[in-house]
Amino acid sequence: MKYQEVLEWMYQQLPIYTRIGTLAYKTDLENIRILCEQLDNPHQKFKSVHIAGTNGKGSCSNMLANAFQKAGYKTGLYTSPHLFDFRERIQINADKISKEHVIDFIENHKQLIEYVKPSFFEMTVAMAFDYFAKQNIDIAIVEVGLGGLLDSTNLITPEISIITNISKDHTNLLGNSIEEIATQKAGIIKQNTPVLIGETDSQTEKIFITKAIQHNSPLFFADQRYELAFQSFNYPTQTFKIVDKSEMEIINVHTDLLGEYQWKNCITVLNAIEILKTRQWDLSNIDYETVFQDAKKNLTFKGRFDIMSSNPTIILDVSHNEAGVKELISQVLKQLKGKLHIVMGFVEDKDIESILKIFPKQAQYYFVNAEIPRAKKAKDLMSEAQEQQLVGDAYPLIKEGIKQAISQAENDDTILITGSFFIMEAAYQYLEQNL
Repeated sequence: MKYQEVLEWMYQQLPIYTRIGTLAYKTDLENIRILCEQLDNPHQKFKSVHIAGTNGKGSCSNMLANAFQKAGYKTGLYTSPHLFDFRERIQINADKISKEHVIDFIENHKQLIEYVKPSFFEMTVAMAFDYFAKQNIDIAIVEVGLGGLLDSTNLITPEISIITNISKDHTNLLGNSIEEIATQKAGIIKQNTPVLIGETDSQTEKIFITKAIQHNSPLFFADQRYELAFQSFNYPTQTFKIVDKSEMEIINVHTDLLGEYQWKNCITVLNAIEILKTRQWDLSNIDYETVFQDAKKNLTFKGRFDIMSSNPTIILDVSHNEAGVKELISQVLKQLKGKLHIVMGFVEDKDIESILKIFPKQAQYYFVNAEIPRAKKAKDLMSEAQEQQLVGDAYPLIKEGIKQAISQAENDDTILITGSFFIMEAAYQYLEQNL
């Protein structure tokens, strides 16, 4: 089979959450256990870090992988979903898994896959674990797909479990309350394994403390050790002055990740590095001032306050829940000079009404939909937005919405493209071809 044929087979044969939503979600770990048993339990052959959370887990995963690479470790990285290429999900030292490895895995295990009938995500996790084991990596940074307790990645016994933060998302699967969602994400906490929480929340703190005590797991809160003292934005980088209260020192952090919210991810990764040092990982040569300055460049990490143009300013960001959108809109409005144009598209299973209430009424809107079954139709999104006094038009094609926004924008204006991972591929393709 050729690579494209393998991809088509995977997409056609395996239920994919990103396309069909809850129908692809499995409520136990049986399939991934069977797959890994038949693959000789590859997840037991490498060290790992496990990262969950509502927002920031992708950024933290990429930043921590970048740090381990700089320290000289052969570092695997598993993240999801991908924006452009399936192989983005599985990387070693920033190199994507080869097409040949993808082909070989499917051809060698096609009969097993057809027998187990895993979801697309379960199969991908098994492929990643098998690849990491065979490539003899030093450590893998593994991002949770959804939740934690029942996520296919939860077979690993990591060096540290990290939960970035908790807010409402995927409520149809994880629960309608912050406490229910936190309980699901706390499911990655393992016996005698350090636990790091990125952001303290009075609603969830007790849940994590209780779970950590039950598992005899040392518990840390990054924002109780570190705090932001100063932040400056100077495209294409930004600088944070972060106070380490335990050492009473100021750390200057430079990064090419431009979201203001990235300071929260930075302190989570800084704290993780300090904890991992106590577990015999040689990370002492990492320079905190520069370790994040090329995270985006090294890992081709896109869709996080990614500025594609300055005249007009064009920003792409994958924020897709209340907490993420609040942070995003706050930063956009701070930097806004002229008018604001927003190209947006969502999937159906989001709390779209609550999210739309966050967007400013003074902007011009261009409603689009991704080409997946889960996508909210552009006209339906426009109708719901009009109920929140958000004014604009619907466009069946993502590129048409972006084209119209660019045609209407003056040089001082800002165009924001946001709402879903699944509009980003078409957005980047159009902009790269037309800017």
